[in-house]
Amino acid sequence: MAAVRDVEIDPDGTFKYILVRLQRSGGGEQRDIVRGTKAAEFHNHIFEKVNPEMEKLGYECKCLGGGKIDHNSKEKKIRVFGLSTGYGKADHSVTVEILKKVYTDYEITWSDDKK
Repeated sequence: MAAVRDVEIDPDGTFKYILVRLQRSGGGEQRDIVRGTKAAEFHNHIFEKVNPEMEKLGYECKCLGGGKIDHNSKEKKIRVFGLSTGYGKADHSVTVEILKKVYTDYEITWSDDKK
C-alpha cells in the first residue's frame, strides 16, 4: 500500500473530493485515501478514475463519501466542507487527519457547511 499516495488533490481552488477506502482483494490491510480535482463535474467522476487504477494494483475500492475542498496554497490553508449527493457526506474529520499527514505546515479545518 505504500505505493499509493494518501492524498492527490489540486494545488489550488475549490473542488469536489471523495474519501476512498482501499483494501487488498480478499481482505487484509486497509487504508483511506483522499482524491479531489476541479476536473470532476460530479463526485463519481473521481471514483471512476481512481477505481481502475487501484484495481490494477490489487485493491478493492469503496467510496466512503464526499464533499468539497477549498485549497489555498499561498496562505497554506485547506477547508473541507459540503457533501456528495451520490455518495453522501464523507467523515470530514477523517479527511482532515489524512490531509495533515501530507500538508504538515497548513491550517486545515472542516465544517458541515454546504458552501
